[in-house]
Amino acid sequence: MPVSTKAYIVAVDMGYGHQRAVYPLRHLATAQILGANSENEVINANHYVGIPQRDQKKWDDSQKLYEMISRFKSIPFFGDKIFAAMDYFQRIESFYPKRDQSKSTIQLNSIYGSIKRGWGKHLIDTFNQKPLPLITSFFIPAYFAEEHNYKGEIYLLCCDADVSRAWAPLYPSKSRINYLVPNRRVKERLMQYGVREEKINITGFPLPKENIGGHSLKILKTSLARRLRHLDPEGRYQRKYKHLLDQVFPTKFADRNSEYPISITFAVGGAGAQRDLGMIILKSLQQKIDAGLVRLNLVAGTRADVYAEYSRAVERLHLKRKHRGNISVLYAEQKTDYFAAFNKLLLETDILWTKPSELSFYAGLGLPIIMAPTIGSQEEFNKSWLLSIGAAFEQEDPRFTHEWLFDWLRSGWLAEAAMKGFLDAPRNGVYHVEDIVLRGKKSEIEDMHLL
Repeated sequence: MPVSTKAYIVAVDMGYGHQRAVYPLRHLATAQILGANSENEVINANHYVGIPQRDQKKWDDSQKLYEMISRFKSIPFFGDKIFAAMDYFQRIESFYPKRDQSKSTIQLNSIYGSIKRGWGKHLIDTFNQKPLPLITSFFIPAYFAEEHNYKGEIYLLCCDADVSRAWAPLYPSKSRINYLVPNRRVKERLMQYGVREEKINITGFPLPKENIGGHSLKILKTSLARRLRHLDPEGRYQRKYKHLLDQVFPTKFADRNSEYPISITFAVGGAGAQRDLGMIILKSLQQKIDAGLVRLNLVAGTRADVYAEYSRAVERLHLKRKHRGNISVLYAEQKTDYFAAFNKLLLETDILWTKPSELSFYAGLGLPIIMAPTIGSQEEFNKSWLLSIGAAFEQEDPRFTHEWLFDWLRSGWLAEAAMKGFLDAPRNGVYHVEDIVLRGKKSEIEDMHLL
């Protein structure tokens, strides 16, 4: 018997990470209790119909500070200093030596102080009119639910390969919050913070079903087979690992090459940081694009300012040339539309270039990742995780992308990274979450996943 057929899916409208994490779960969502016109609607705890003005201001102030400091990071010297000061308060401590890290932090005490004064009570009181399982991708709404006596089950979905103390409640050993975590390291970290082992489920990060194709992985394998031929133009990887490829793919994997262009997708973060990197890549690859060897997808997300900058750069560099449709700039006004378009674009993407954000877990779709510089402590741990499974490389000097990228392609390294991500990064998180939340079934990633 199902526990429920629907759930309250709660994110926060800050950057992309927390909303991208729950986008694959939107089919479980209902927001009708808040007056929504349709099902499948994710609720943003910091922006929903009826939110009290005091609560809204609290969220807005936090978001403005985060985005401002994220943009400051690009300013030489002073930007790094300001960002480092903010990052210090949400840093992730070293994992070793293993020890008790359950002591609360200044950040966590401040959050709980606001909650005890009523922050988030309106949202939970509304949910309590019709209790359903509550899944949230940010820790603060989970604390709202626990502190304001939510009557349903509470699930907290972690979005990075390691988490700070802020992701465990004030009194973790007594908490009733259930965790859905992407890997074993997050489970071990939460236990150091004092969370009980039985409250932690290793599900993997929820990846979009439209890029997987069910438990048969039909869509994923079709996309990956095409990608491997692009990533291995001289067939080095295909020849060396022919036996493995024949085992993985349902039809015999042909040892042949695909014609160019190679498709590269560069994605900026929600705060618009690193937008300049996209223009450097565009300039470096200009001749390759004009020659039909590269298709470059610049992802502006929901940032109209980034879209305008990229569009002007494309026009300026290719005004007198025909780039034959080998440049695109992805932009959407709404995040749900952006996520849908981005997931569709990934089906035809050969290389994903991005900072190691929540998109690190998309290595599980067989996408080799070129990592832009990290922003924040959690991205350092995402970077380490990607390197440990061999699914990513740190970028070389982007001004010379037209040189080193093609060396990497000829070597077969990127094909190898694509397969390592496919084999060792969890991909079925959305199905595990469904089992746990809707069916009350213990469901975790397979033993073959080592990290």
